[in-house]
Amino acid sequence: MNKNTSTFWKMLSYAGVLATGFLFFQPAIAQNELPAAKMAALKKALVNRIPEFSVINGIRTTPINGLYEIRMGTQVMYVDAKGDFILDGQLIETKTKRNLTQERVDDLSKIDFAVLPLKDTVVWKNGNGERKLVVFSDPLCGYCKQLERRFLEIENVTVYTFVVGILGEESKRMADDVWCLENRTNAWRDWMVSNIKPARNMGSCTTPLQRNMELAQRLGIRGTPAMIFEDGTRLVSAAPNEMIESRMAKASATVKAKK
Repeated sequence: MNKNTSTFWKMLSYAGVLATGFLFFQPAIAQNELPAAKMAALKKALVNRIPEFSVINGIRTTPINGLYEIRMGTQVMYVDAKGDFILDGQLIETKTKRNLTQERVDDLSKIDFAVLPLKDTVVWKNGNGERKLVVFSDPLCGYCKQLERRFLEIENVTVYTFVVGILGEESKRMADDVWCLENRTNAWRDWMVSNIKPARNMGSCTTPLQRNMELAQRLGIRGTPAMIFEDGTRLVSAAPNEMIESRMAKASATVKAKK
């Protein structure tokens, strides 16, 4: 690989899917996977110029004639029919203001909510608890504390918190302390909402901390707080309640529609 190719690839890698480039459009055609022969030919043209594109695992049409979506894992980029140009940016539908790139990334990174090991979570609920929400949270994460306080205002929800210790040894120690208390739910919320430290765990107590951290790694969760909704979509942010409510409503509707 020559120097120019290497520099180009690094630029794309660092830019990621949430690049600053935007392309606005009105929908023109449906989005479908390319026929196998056409996909192979386009992939070959790309790989001949940029060998790292051998990891492409799918190419499909977009609502723009002549522009194709290429995906590598959960990363999405766009390419012309000959592979002469690559666009690392977002497609925004002007009529609906939908960010189709982000929707696509959300779809590709969905998690099967039903198989999450909820036995390893700190659980609490408001109201009837009929809506469900999973959160990955670090006890020393300031944004996680903000989010926990906002949760107090959300009605009829059960929150399952995978406590992780990504901010260092103190986070890990505190995560273990919380888990080992008789009422870990109260201990967790006392700390996150009211800054009341949990009592130190002086005895032997098995905790799910290591499993939780390994789970976060497998799911590609690199920051906290990270929420997972019932439909498997995720949101890595201390988002305002309006956004959380909107995402939960959408997730509930999706789950009900599948039943």
